[in-house]
Order: sequence, then structure tokens, then C-alpha cells
Amino acid sequence: MSTKKNYVRPIDFKHGHIDMTHGAGGRASAQLIDELFARAFDNEYLRQGHDGASLPLPTAGRLVMATDGHVISPLFFPGGDIGCLSVHGTLNDVAMSGAVPLYLAASFIIEEGFALADLKRIVESMAQAAREAGVPIVTGDTKVVEKGKGDGVFISTTGVGVAAPGLWIDGRQARIGDVVLVSGTLGEHGVAVMSLRESLEFETAIISDTAALHTLVQTMLSALPDPGALHVLRDPTRGGLATTLNEIAKQSQVGMLIHEADIPVLPQVAAACELLGLDPLYVANEGKLIAICAPDVADTLLAAMRTHPLGQHAQRIGTVTNDPNGFVQMATCFGGRRVVDWLSGEQLPRIC
Repeated sequence: MSTKKNYVRPIDFKHGHIDMTHGAGGRASAQLIDELFARAFDNEYLRQGHDGASLPLPTAGRLVMATDGHVISPLFFPGGDIGCLSVHGTLNDVAMSGAVPLYLAASFIIEEGFALADLKRIVESMAQAAREAGVPIVTGDTKVVEKGKGDGVFISTTGVGVAAPGLWIDGRQARIGDVVLVSGTLGEHGVAVMSLRESLEFETAIISDTAALHTLVQTMLSALPDPGALHVLRDPTRGGLATTLNEIAKQSQVGMLIHEADIPVLPQVAAACELLGLDPLYVANEGKLIAICAPDVADTLLAAMRTHPLGQHAQRIGTVTNDPNGFVQMATCFGGRRVVDWLSGEQLPRIC
């Protein structure tokens, strides 16, 4: 990102709008970068002013890298916006490998005519989320597309982190007899966004759960004498809990049995899902995780999760089973069982 300062008047962030010159690579582009992005994201690496940041390497462990695109509609929703979501989403993808996130990069595609006040609000939200997470945004890029070709703003973020030596957590590690845990109540993000789209109001506000989960993950790992007993971590975003468990079952070639009575869903979220014709098992989350661990550490891990603000409502919801078909099944409150299949189609488009 450039740091040239040879312009005449400051940008009007209150009344102004993005125009094509902001993406043309000239003086207007440099001014937008300096007065908005560089100011909001300021850190020693970004101040290098190069197209890429020169970063120190960790002395031990392995690098973990994740990238994510964010196209949510609407851009602002109860509990968050596309800015903080773009930080949280990528940090969580890195953290699901057990890694500590170190750095973020951000890329913006902005539509001509987009209000500078809204862009400033989004960028400041990203900056606050990154500061709270302790992970700097060290490099980035900005492009402007013609009006009608961008739907406001799209943001892509890439994160890099480091996992401890010998630690290997991924979707292929679930083992028969393992215990399935979730870190809290499900469905708030998807219902918060959908309620806003449909202009629905409820007696109790439904707020997105968007949050960075890496400190929760480190709390969990620190509680285990052998961190290798934590086999799988995954954040159930698009497709929700049901689709994520099916993905893990396929990767690990196992089955799952979950218990409906143990799955935590807020009453207002359950009511909203019923009104909207949604199944909360398939609704997106942005601040929850699924953990699959060895049975002998499940109680320890659950207790550790509940000590963290983002895991206070953690629950044990099921087990990994020996199933050559790789089915995810649910023991219902009525005493029967049903298959919890993959999400068919897209229940909630443009959710993250």
C-alpha cells in the first residue's frame, strides 16, 4: 500500500462516494489508501509500503494459511458487518487447524458509487476486529468496478498462522468412539441476517455470533495433557452443523450419532427458524466451533471450553460411530432416529 501524501483536499468520508479514479492506481487511489486503509490498519508491517509485507518467520512449528471471500448481503446486520466478518471468518479458518493466527491480508472489490461513509465504517470495523484479535492486517489491495457490477463491496482476506510442532488437527482424524462437542448455541448468524432481509422483528433480538475463535482454541489445547487427543476442529459456517458433520464423516470415513435434546439452540432462534421454514441444524454460524476428541478427555475439554467467554454454553452432542455408509444420524426427542443429510441446494444465499 502506497503512502504518498501530495494531494490538496481530504476525502469527504461523510458525503462522498467511490468513483473509478479510486481504483485507477493514481493520486485518488493513493489518497484513499492513505486516508482510510493505512490509517485504520496501521502497523509496522503495513508501513513498509510495498506490494507485499516482509514478515518474520516462526522459529518452530508449521505454517497454516487460509483464504476466504465475503459477499454477504446486507453488508450490515445485527451484531456485525462484512468488515468484522471478513476478519473473524479467516482467523477461524486458521484456528481450526490448531494454529495461532499471525497475520492477515485483505483485498477489496468496491462498486463505483459506493458511499465512502459506509466504506469507512466497514474498514474501521475490520481494524477493530483485527486489533481485538491481536492479528495485524499487513498488506492488501483495492479495486473499483463499474456501477452495477459489484453490489457494494466484496472483501477477500487471507490469514497465516503457526501450529505447534507435532500438532495435527483436521477433518480426517475423527475416530470411532470419539466425542462430538459444540462451543455454544447454533444458528444466530444466519437467522440474524435472514431476519433483517425479511424485515422481521422478534420480542428478543437475534444477534449474529460473529467472533474470532483462536483464543478459545488455545484455551482448549492448553487444558489437554496431550493436545493430540483433540482430533478435529471445524467452524460450522455455510450449511451449519449438519453439513459440517457430514463433511467430517466423509473425510474420516466414519458415521456420527448426535442427540437432538443436547443440541443448543436459543428459543428465539428456534422460533424464527420455524417461522422462516428453516432447520437450525443447517443455518450458518460465525462464532461457534465443533470439536471432536478422544472420549477420555471429553469432560476436561468441555470444562475448559466453558471457562472461555465464547464457550460458556458448550455442550456434548454426540459420538463418532462405525458406519461404512458415513451417515450422520440424530436421535430425536421422540425416541427415534433420522438421517441428517447434506444440505441440498442453498438454504440461505449470501450469508457470509
